[in-house]
Amino acid sequence: MCGIVGVQGIDRASEVAYLGLYALQHRGQEAAGICSTSNGQAHLHKATGLVVDGFDDAVIRSLPGRIAIGHTRYSTAGGAGLVNAQPIVVRYHKGDLALVHNGNLTNARVLRSQLEQEGALFQTTVDTEVIVHLIARSRAATLDDQLREALSQLVGAFSLILSVGDTLYVARDPWGFRPLVLGRARGGWVVASETCALDLIGATVACEPAPGEVLKIENGEVISLPPLAPASHAPCIFELVYFARPDSRVWGVSVDRARRLFGRQLAREQPVDADCVFSVPDSSNSSALGYSEQSGIPYELGLIRNHYVGRTFIHPTQKGRDFAVRIKYNAVREVIDGRRVIVVDDSLVRGTTSRGLIQMIRDAGAREIHFRVASPPVISPCYYGIDMPTKEELIGAQRSVEEIRRHLAVDSLGYLSLAGMHAAVSEHGPFCDACFSGNYQAPLVDIEEGLPATSRC
Repeated sequence: MCGIVGVQGIDRASEVAYLGLYALQHRGQEAAGICSTSNGQAHLHKATGLVVDGFDDAVIRSLPGRIAIGHTRYSTAGGAGLVNAQPIVVRYHKGDLALVHNGNLTNARVLRSQLEQEGALFQTTVDTEVIVHLIARSRAATLDDQLREALSQLVGAFSLILSVGDTLYVARDPWGFRPLVLGRARGGWVVASETCALDLIGATVACEPAPGEVLKIENGEVISLPPLAPASHAPCIFELVYFARPDSRVWGVSVDRARRLFGRQLAREQPVDADCVFSVPDSSNSSALGYSEQSGIPYELGLIRNHYVGRTFIHPTQKGRDFAVRIKYNAVREVIDGRRVIVVDDSLVRGTTSRGLIQMIRDAGAREIHFRVASPPVISPCYYGIDMPTKEELIGAQRSVEEIRRHLAVDSLGYLSLAGMHAAVSEHGPFCDACFSGNYQAPLVDIEEGLPATSRC
């Protein structure tokens, strides 16, 4: 998924970028990087781990300039390691060029193979580097045209920010899979994956770049370049289900309100008689509140989350996910003991977290456990930026609802229907729901060419 941020025309731009990344930490925890530009020269710092661990005052001071871009990494492409962390920085005749990217290209392997045959040398294994080589090989006269020519060859999901000299470029793929928002702050401009980053910086939202839109920001002005070829509108609904922060607005809708609507619809579709409702914190809080509001069953705090543990779903290894589950939650026995409980989760991907949680709740004395999921079964891999590379990892693709119920050892299990999920947020759609339906919006070029699928960002 990744989180990206760009700053143009603001003093100590790297400090603003740092704050933006701090707000976007939920989108990736493996590595973070910031590149600032001063007098055409790039200043880069990347570090593994959390933003707060890799950057301090001394590092920020070493990144001068009024333009900066940043990235917090959730490795879906190329594997973990600092070499694959972003921003990617290269020399360019008009000043150092830096690039950050959120999303996965579905024709990355085809493009990379073509570029390698033409003599291109790659320093990383991420698909983002393909974009840099396409720009470098363009014969167009200006960077505006070189960038558009490069972007026009891409298929799949990309929200990207590019800096060169004092100029910032912003672009989204024609399907609009991944979020991006433009804000105004301190006489300059800020671009970020989510509005929560603008809130922390103190920026006001100016607009959400449209799918296929390419913006150029320089000298305090935002110029809209000719857009990329249009495609069907397909923002990722999983952003609303899980990834985005509840205090953000994504696709023009409050994430908190969308999740409450999912929870309300879930209560209509999957009612059950119980004593209390509680969430699997934190991404399910809003959905559980919606379920409680619709059903009239009291909302409780049945599970407490240790906030010093990262998000288990986006941990890069299964071993890491298993360990995180054991230390991430604790049950509140006074809420659970002797009661019939409804546990609401936002999604069920691998089932790793849920099975351990159910046992924890059972050990805390629950008389009945009714598990409710505020999204449909995840049945298909995502090739647009979510770490679901194979059907074998997806419990919803391998087992029926009844088999999953027995696997989790719950008294009942109910999912939100696909139609119900779309109906809850229909005024903001249509959406890409490929992970729930198998209906892919952008062509899967690499797979169609018989190349190994890169579901990597």
